[in-house]
Amino acid sequence: MFENKKILILGFARSGYEAAKFLIQRQNKVLVNDGGTLKEEDQEKKEELSRLGVEFLFGSHPDDLLEQGFDYIIKNPGVPIDHKYVLEAKIKNIPVINEVEMAYLCLPKDKNIQLIGITGTNGKTTTTTLIYQFLKEDGKRAHLAGNIGYPLCSFLDKLEENDIIVTEVSCQQLENIDQFKVNVAVLTNISEAHIEFMKTFDHYKEVKERLLKNLTKEDTAILNMENDIVMDMGRRTCAKVKYFSSKQEMNGCYLKDDAIYYYEEKIIDLKDILLRGVHNYENIMAAIMAVKEYGVSTSAIQKVLTTFNGVEHRLEFVCEKEGRKFYNDTEATNTKCTQIALSAFEEPVILFLGGYERGQNFYDLKDYVGHVKAIIAIGQCRERVQEFGEAMHIPTYVYEFLKDGFEKAYELSEVGDIILLSPASASWDQYKECEIRGAEFKKYARGEKEDEN
Repeated sequence: MFENKKILILGFARSGYEAAKFLIQRQNKVLVNDGGTLKEEDQEKKEELSRLGVEFLFGSHPDDLLEQGFDYIIKNPGVPIDHKYVLEAKIKNIPVINEVEMAYLCLPKDKNIQLIGITGTNGKTTTTTLIYQFLKEDGKRAHLAGNIGYPLCSFLDKLEENDIIVTEVSCQQLENIDQFKVNVAVLTNISEAHIEFMKTFDHYKEVKERLLKNLTKEDTAILNMENDIVMDMGRRTCAKVKYFSSKQEMNGCYLKDDAIYYYEEKIIDLKDILLRGVHNYENIMAAIMAVKEYGVSTSAIQKVLTTFNGVEHRLEFVCEKEGRKFYNDTEATNTKCTQIALSAFEEPVILFLGGYERGQNFYDLKDYVGHVKAIIAIGQCRERVQEFGEAMHIPTYVYEFLKDGFEKAYELSEVGDIILLSPASASWDQYKECEIRGAEFKKYARGEKEDEN
């Protein structure tokens, strides 16, 4: 299908690089167009592809570019859905797909490759990672792909008989698929999100449901019984539907007596799981349902759950020191995420809160801070955090930098307490990215020394 064609890759990034590399080796004429400037870290990739024959156009989107007569446009997920080339391609009947669709169409048809696809508003990455870890622990040949950072086309040539591909699929990726189909589809939950990209919530929901649209009666859809939108989507699929629930005992995966059950089999006690919070228990149940379709043993699941700290920077268990447990949730850059983090604990919490000032309303947390014994207000919006803490009658201590408040946080804590970084704020006031903030928190939690210049 993708041989001897003229193909425009719209947007470079990682998926664009892998798609270009895959396509140029199959006698296609490939042009990469990106409206931005070439990043320094991508210079070597560009040089590699140029040697293979890929052409590049950076810094602009010429109005007449599509006059060159492309057979396909491979669109990077981050490119807007109303980009002028996307709209023009519809008029010219040029198929606009993405790397996920392209790679799917190139899967070897004679190797019985199995696909597990995961989408939803929250929990995708944790669920995807758990599924992959469960499969690997059980000795299955599995590959991690998709929105989690590993383009599917990058390992097409390495696939063997009966391999299982676990792929996180974002709404941006689902926007440009047509034939893509998985064997097991997982929907974690659906709520309003990404409206700036999808334009309307109805369109967002319709795009998310595309993960189910090509399923047949031979396939399986795993759905969250506690999400009404997901349940509505399940009524329209042709697949076998199976459920997980954090509130009801039912035929599927559920919570009972502070443990997770798969149908009537007890899988693991909640106290033995490192991940915390009902939202994570839902992610775990979704993952269990998916891998049980492939006969993964309960012992393999237990081993992963008793050692898995979580996806880095997302309510990640860091360490326990002198009876205090440290959790890094630096990815909580809005109040909704911090609500979820605070809901995960019943123990007293010392909370690091604040960062980049963008008008976030900390009073959204008022129903979630009953067990917060102290707040360490940090960052650009620290004075507003202090105002909130004092209004909630919570002792609040103000520091510009995270490192300056760490000693105070430890001093305030006692055995059994949680010290939590869940700032409800972006990090751009002090850090290039929030992962740097999380790494700094982990360093202090572990008592590592400052780097010497």
